[in-house]
Amino acid sequence: MRLIDRYLLRQLFGPTLLATAALTAVALLSQSLTWLDLIVNQRQSALVVLKVTLLSMPQLINMILPIAVFVAALVALNRLHTEQEIVVCFAGGMSRWRVISPAMRLAATVAFLALLMNLWVQPLTYQELRKELFQVRTDLAATMVREGEFTEPVPGLTVYAQTVDANGDMHNLFIHQMKQNGTATTYMANSGRIDNRNGSSVLVLRNGSTQEFSPQGVLNYLTFIEYPFELGSLSNPQEMVHYKASDRFIHELFFPDLQQAWEKRNRKSLLAEGHARLATPLYNIAFMAMALSAIIGGGFSRLGYARRIALIGAYAALVRILGFVAQSASEGNVWVNLLQYAIPLAATVFALRSIFRQRVSRFIDMRRRPARIAPMPA
Repeated sequence: MRLIDRYLLRQLFGPTLLATAALTAVALLSQSLTWLDLIVNQRQSALVVLKVTLLSMPQLINMILPIAVFVAALVALNRLHTEQEIVVCFAGGMSRWRVISPAMRLAATVAFLALLMNLWVQPLTYQELRKELFQVRTDLAATMVREGEFTEPVPGLTVYAQTVDANGDMHNLFIHQMKQNGTATTYMANSGRIDNRNGSSVLVLRNGSTQEFSPQGVLNYLTFIEYPFELGSLSNPQEMVHYKASDRFIHELFFPDLQQAWEKRNRKSLLAEGHARLATPLYNIAFMAMALSAIIGGGFSRLGYARRIALIGAYAALVRILGFVAQSASEGNVWVNLLQYAIPLAATVFALRSIFRQRVSRFIDMRRRPARIAPMPA
């Protein structure tokens, strides 16, 4: 029996791994296209885009795993049932639970791994992702200057750079600054680079000149070899990284610091996210049970199980959509969080019920001996 269990587990594990890899590759491609804006508008390197894409994968993988388990189970079980291997297991005296136990153990293992990702991996990666996006957003070289374009990072300040090389050096710079007293200053430089001096950001201009009209209308012209242009008005030293609900650990979701205004205002949303972290792994078990119900929950058919698989597929999609609706509704009502657990558990119960209520007589019983044919009289 253990040999058969291992054989059934291998037949399910391979397709599950393959389906997970294929769907993850599709999700990785879609995410990389989403973050292309970092290259186009923020002038970040491909390494930054790859890092951001990989950091956002744990949550996507958790959404992909139930679908991968469902698709892989349908493919593997359909082949096993069509080739009558499952029928032979029943004929050999194996109970229904013994036949489906390898699949359910695989689903439980996947659910446990998904739970680990929800509790620890996702918060770690998403907090690192939020820090990376914060650095990109506060990158003065990217937000202040766009190659070959006139930009206005703050009112009264116009910046232009003809080219920006891979090292971040800007060439042929033009800066026009309107001051509060009504005067204006124009800076022109052959090159420039953003640097940090004495704890503040400055744009170091090299080999250029400044032109400024005084309140008396006199033009002041000055040439310089190096000139530090203060960027204090463009940066906010008080700004900090803010973590969303998806970035927080489970204890921060269930026990937020209510002294903070944001946590107090979004208490229900934090609770909804916390319950979703605990409930979503259950969909792996529910989808596996539904796949088993589609193949084993009905009679044997040599023509295949296309109609039955289509109905179960629509049922699985409806169950997952209801899960998303329950999670969204629980942000407004705390008691709705119970539905986040009830939906996958109810789907599992109904699927297993359809398997165990199936009559044994529908399966081929090879233990029955054929009836003896009486000899013809001479």
